[in-house]
Amino acid sequence: MSLIKKIKTLALSAHPEVVAIRRHLHAHPELSFEEYQTSAFVQEKLTQYGLPFTNGIANTGVVAYVEGKKPGKKTIALRADMDALPITEANEVPYKSTVPGVMHACGHDAHTASLLGAAKILSQLKNEFEGTVKLIFQPAEERSPGGASIMIKEGVLETPKPAGIIGQHVYSMLPAGAVGFRSGMMMASCDEIDLYIYGKGGHGAVPQLTIDPIVLAAHIVTALQQVVSRLNDPTVPCVLTLGKIESVGGAYNIIPEEVRIQGTLRTMNEQWRKEAKQKIEQIATGVATAMGGVCRVQITDGYPFLINDEELTARCKQAAIELLGKENVHDLPMRMTAEDFAYYTQQIKGCFYRLGTGNAARGITANVHTPIFDIDEEALITGMGLMAWLALNELQD
Repeated sequence: MSLIKKIKTLALSAHPEVVAIRRHLHAHPELSFEEYQTSAFVQEKLTQYGLPFTNGIANTGVVAYVEGKKPGKKTIALRADMDALPITEANEVPYKSTVPGVMHACGHDAHTASLLGAAKILSQLKNEFEGTVKLIFQPAEERSPGGASIMIKEGVLETPKPAGIIGQHVYSMLPAGAVGFRSGMMMASCDEIDLYIYGKGGHGAVPQLTIDPIVLAAHIVTALQQVVSRLNDPTVPCVLTLGKIESVGGAYNIIPEEVRIQGTLRTMNEQWRKEAKQKIEQIATGVATAMGGVCRVQITDGYPFLINDEELTARCKQAAIELLGKENVHDLPMRMTAEDFAYYTQQIKGCFYRLGTGNAARGITANVHTPIFDIDEEALITGMGLMAWLALNELQD
């Protein structure tokens, strides 16, 4: 029996267990940097599979090892994130979240379940490959500074150092059984913007005695549109979104003292990213000063852009075709969303791909980060099987 057939057989055999794993995780979600029970559950499963692991990395992170013959020959890493989101689930399913206000609305339960499934498959194929597969169960993808950055600082990419790292993410726009790849730039950097605009409050009937921060804010919002539309090279992908604006105080007839604005800057060019943040500060403070007010700008650096290594991604795509068939492997466009997997791709060769989880016939089409997000659990067969096959394919090369 070929290695691909063995992986397919083992994935089908493990599917009921991996579905149960995913449902357990879905019913018991934990927020970023709080994945204590999730981490303990992962460690329990790894122990059942007879795999050595190290815990406590980035507090709740776990790294396991599947060693084949000649374990020091080459190492490839597989990564899954474990945290959930502060969303109240609206699905009425047997595995609905039991934690008020917390939900696996981004599919990290499926990621962790798939990697545990891959761990089980690989543990049964130890005599079929040479080298080591490093399994990274990572906390806090959803919250800056990102669990990936902390795990890297704590040595997750060392001893042994992987030749490359592979990760996957659920994607409801593709049906279960399908996957999608993109070489090169795939996802954007992401920075958080906070603007604090101060004026002079007073009675709404005598605006001449005030410095209206709401008017200041309106001018600042309008002026900041230049950052993308006029100051950015149109060939460089860039998004500046101001998603929240609120006054501190104020009423029908009260001009407040302060307005706060929150937003995000996303791009795929590090030099422009640096310049754009400077432009935002210059424009916001300049407009406020010109109108008699003050603007304090705070920009928090978030994740870098995610770049898929072209050679590694090409091999992974071809391996996916061998496992799943060409009709189930798709090319994906660039996305302006962000992922802390990007930190790994800034350090070593990486391939981050999309795992189809949709099923239009069953109404499973909701996007991530929504209260009704769910997956077609048939996707877990692909999720665990492909991760195992991609790792072994890389070790064979």
